[in-house]
Parts: sequence; structure tokens; C-alpha cells
Amino acid sequence: MTERLTSLQNPRIKQAVKLRDKRERDRTQTFLIEGFRELTRAARGNAFLLTVFFSPAHFLGSNEESLIEEIREKGVEIIEVTEEVFAKLSYRDRPDGLLAIGSQSTLNIADLETPALPFFLIAESIEKPGNLGSILRSSDAAGVDALLVCDRCTDVYNPNVVRASVGTLFTVPVLELSSEEAITYLKEHRIRIVATSPDSDSPFTESDLTGPIAIAVGTEQLGLSTQWMEAADTVVKIPMNGVADSLNVAAATTLLLYEVLRQRN
Repeated sequence: MTERLTSLQNPRIKQAVKLRDKRERDRTQTFLIEGFRELTRAARGNAFLLTVFFSPAHFLGSNEESLIEEIREKGVEIIEVTEEVFAKLSYRDRPDGLLAIGSQSTLNIADLETPALPFFLIAESIEKPGNLGSILRSSDAAGVDALLVCDRCTDVYNPNVVRASVGTLFTVPVLELSSEEAITYLKEHRIRIVATSPDSDSPFTESDLTGPIAIAVGTEQLGLSTQWMEAADTVVKIPMNGVADSLNVAAATTLLLYEVLRQRN
């Protein structure tokens, strides 16, 4: 039978709420996954789920029960909670009644499989969780082989990364490593590094992006570090025809990834 929790003071509820804090996520090596789409992709992707809390009063559709049963069959603990308890668990303005605790999994560079025609994305020191989540979403859509998060500023298990990625955190291989490690790997495997700069004379649509490639994007304010600009084999620009001198990093990433896709097709 499904356990049902009704108290806001229940230790299981208090512990789940604490996972909004990075220190608690780091300590327990767990994190939160909220939302129907996010949990669906987690269950069918590379996530290891520990517990699922659900509140029927918050369900927005008709498929929540079947998803819960699908997850239950995997041996995951399922706990029903009251509407009030779920409101405490949720970190969303419009919760849909599903929230899970997952176990963090870390890939090492030695675990990374290099395909015949590699297509990697480098995200250096991205600061905003929403941008990192959006970058993951675009990476999934464009078929990126792996996202290498270098010199991280944002925890990839931040609830807002999970939310902004719409669960694609669980469909794209993600590695966290130093820039030095990433550059060494790319050079050893002869994967061309493509960086962006407004000072480049080469529009990104006129540069050859068809071979083994790693697109590198940097911080929201400063762009890529000197280390990555010096390591780059090609530097391209995204033309800016208005008063703005740059695009949001997530928007710029999407343009670059789809240009790779266009040229390869």
C-alpha cells in the first residue's frame, strides 16, 4: 500500500525541502525533480530515482497515475501527500503534484564515449541556472553528444536547472570538469574547438562546422576566458545588427548548435 503523509512536520518532508539548498544536495548527493515532464524524462532517462511524492489534488492532466505506476514498477518508493504538504514541498508557482528525490550521478572524462563524428558543447562558468537549463534543452534538441560544464558557477542539480531544462538534464550526458581537463581531452581526440567573439571576422554561418567539433560558450557578462580563446581552433561571430552587442548565452548557443546541425544535414 502507498504510504500517505499528512503532517508538515514530518521528517521526510523537512528533509526534502532542505534539498533546495546546495549544501544539503552536496552533503546527501541527492536533488529534487519536480514536474510531470521532468519526472517522465528522469524515469525514462539516466536518472536514479529514490522517492516520489505525489498529490492528486494538484494533478493537471490525466497521465499522472500511469507515470506513478511506471515508476513504482522500477522499485522506487512512492508516497502520497496532502495538498497542504505538497504546497510546502513544491518550489513552483503552479505545481502539478509530482516531486521526486533523485541520486546525483557524476560522469568522469574517462567515461565519455567519443563517437565517430563528435558534437560536444562546452559551457564555461555559466552563472544563471535558467541559462544552463535552457542550454541543456537546446543540446538535447540539436543532438549534442555531451555537455561539458567547465569551472562551474551553477550547480547542475539546482532545481531551477532541472526545471529550465524540462528534464533534458536526464537525456544529455553531462560532465563537470576543469577547463584544463576539457581542453586536453579535446586536443588529444582532435576535436576542433569553436569559440565566439564579436571581434571575429568570420560569421558563424560561413565557417565550416561539419567535422568533429566542440562549440564553446562562456559567462553571461564576459564570454569565454582567455584560456578558451587561446585554445580555440576557430573563432566565429554572431552578427549583431541592432544596438545590443551580444545575445543571451542560451540564445547564442542555440543558434550555434543548429548551424552545426544545418551544415551536417
